[in-house]
Amino acid sequence: MAVNIVEKIDDLVAVNNILVSVSDKKGLENFIPALIEINPEIRIYSTGGTFDRIRDILGPDKAARHLTQVSEYTGQPEMQGGLVKTLDFKIYLGLLSETYNPAHNDDLQRTKAVPIDMVAVNLYPFQETISREDTSAEEARANIDIGGPCMIRAAAKNFIRVTSVVSPNNYPTIISELKKYNGKISLSLRYELACKAFEHTALYDRAIADYLKHMDIESARKSYKEIGG
Repeated sequence: MAVNIVEKIDDLVAVNNILVSVSDKKGLENFIPALIEINPEIRIYSTGGTFDRIRDILGPDKAARHLTQVSEYTGQPEMQGGLVKTLDFKIYLGLLSETYNPAHNDDLQRTKAVPIDMVAVNLYPFQETISREDTSAEEARANIDIGGPCMIRAAAKNFIRVTSVVSPNNYPTIISELKKYNGKISLSLRYELACKAFEHTALYDRAIADYLKHMDIESARKSYKEIGG
């Protein structure tokens, strides 16, 4: 199998395109305006309820200049119930493409995609859901996030160019760094946040695995209407 081997990277990477899709919307009211103040040309791609929240924060005029719904960008509507929103070739091309790879740049141009420089994603509240005594097996299953971990892992893998942000607690650090470096993020911070991102998804998957391992499937079966033989 051929492997991409990167030989040239940038220490400082400008943040021009950011994808935001969060369950925990705390801090967006400060984070999003600060991003725009630092880079008046920034473009924000978002989904579902996060898109609505950012639009409310920005107001109609600024939203029109800075905010794009992911479904509009990809050309694919969200799956009913929001089950599929970001699992799209253009999204992952934008996350995994490398600055100094001519073939990747050709792919971006061919698909009219943009390199995504930052991902701000936090996951469905699985741990909070299963911690409630009255949570059903179906409620737990519904709170297993798929697209979020995929985006976090893609962004963290490509820390040589992309910044992965998994907690609102990281927003002040991001803004401070962007101000310090005139709209750019350093390799050292991208690496630090990538480590946090992989730890975040590892703990999330561990919680799901432990829950399923100890779930009584016969009890869970009673919450479903079974058909067929």
